[in-house]
Amino acid sequence: MAPGESSAEPAEARAGENIVGGSDAAPVLYLMPPDERNRAFAILFLSLMCLGAGQSVMFAVLPSFARQLGLSEFEASLPFVASATIWVFSSGFWGELSDRWGRKPVMLLGLVAFGISFASFAAIANLGIDRVLPVMVAYPLMIAARAIYGIFGSGTSPAAQAYVADRTTREERTRGVATINAAFGLGTSIGPAIGGVLVVFGLFAPFYFTAFTAFASAAAVWFLLKERDVPRIRRGHAATVHWHDARVWPFILFGLGVSTAGAIPIQTVGYLFIDVLHFKPSVAPQYIGIGLVASSLAALFAQLVVVQRFNISARTLIRLGSLVAVAAFVLFAIGHQFGPLVFALILSGLGLGMMRPGYAAAASLAVDPHEQGAVAGLTGATSGAGFIFGPMIATGLYRLSPAAPYIFGAVLMAVLYAYALLSPHLRYAGVIASADAPAETQVPDT
Repeated sequence: MAPGESSAEPAEARAGENIVGGSDAAPVLYLMPPDERNRAFAILFLSLMCLGAGQSVMFAVLPSFARQLGLSEFEASLPFVASATIWVFSSGFWGELSDRWGRKPVMLLGLVAFGISFASFAAIANLGIDRVLPVMVAYPLMIAARAIYGIFGSGTSPAAQAYVADRTTREERTRGVATINAAFGLGTSIGPAIGGVLVVFGLFAPFYFTAFTAFASAAAVWFLLKERDVPRIRRGHAATVHWHDARVWPFILFGLGVSTAGAIPIQTVGYLFIDVLHFKPSVAPQYIGIGLVASSLAALFAQLVVVQRFNISARTLIRLGSLVAVAAFVLFAIGHQFGPLVFALILSGLGLGMMRPGYAAAASLAVDPHEQGAVAGLTGATSGAGFIFGPMIATGLYRLSPAAPYIFGAVLMAVLYAYALLSPHLRYAGVIASADAPAETQVPDT
């Protein structure tokens, strides 16, 4: 992404405008030199890629060590349900806090917590498999380890999205948010490949590697990311965006549905490969990894090629992505061979890769500049909420029939498509600006 840096006035003439103690107007864009902004966005890209890699490594290996621990599908998903539940309530908090503390401290805290959570989860699960710890002891400790991520790790993504929103114009916003989403998508695409290589050193070697990269990303943010001032909130106007805010709740509702549907294949496709395709648990992670890599690359294509090159509007991304996701779930339900299931994963990644930046960017454009952290936290919380409902629905329906979760997903995405057509907010997503948004003004990031 290479957004324009030009402005009608020289930076020196704007340096004294829109600061606390001066004008009451909130700054919209923190002007940075092009090379500095590109470096900052690259650091954010690599940091979020680390988070994505961790998630895909987790789900590629999860079915195998769940079987070795003697956990059912629902029991194996519970640590992630607990973490996601906490995420729903903490993501908005950290996003709003980044409006006051600054983006960098919140991102740092999230990355360090992510690394600690991953390393401790792997160590505890490893001790459980080796019978050093009884499963009845290891299992609740695994839940506690994931809770660390839910409590503190949820701040990284909304703070990063708000950092980008601070430094992009309205015209650049959809592409900027898509780039941030693409970073996570690229991570999920390379995560299974990393896991497939490192698993030869042990089932949990990918976990420890992911924890190391999280700490390395935190170091890069600490030493290299520039944020010389915390976001300047409009005087007398604290960020008070809530989920029921009339400007954003339609996007939150849509995002909740998308995240719930997106969690279904992630939670169940591994068991599908073992139970329906009859792959042995010892080799299943390699085949699961192929499917997840294909899905993540499709999401990456949507976010880095479809969105960036064709500059598609947020509302078009929402509608088109919904239809592609419907087709993916239908293929999941009827495909009982490796090829069709991988193609279904590709369609799923493509659809989700279009919808997620679509509704996130539209929500960002619906609020004022000083509320970017708060709204990023709320849209980020929808991802966590999806992993509360998605795993419970998916594992419950999977017990009835392997096809049942995907039939539910197809119906859900069809409903969301209809909602995108009928809701005025979604029908004009990204078109109508916030009613009281101030005029576009750039200020230096100094």
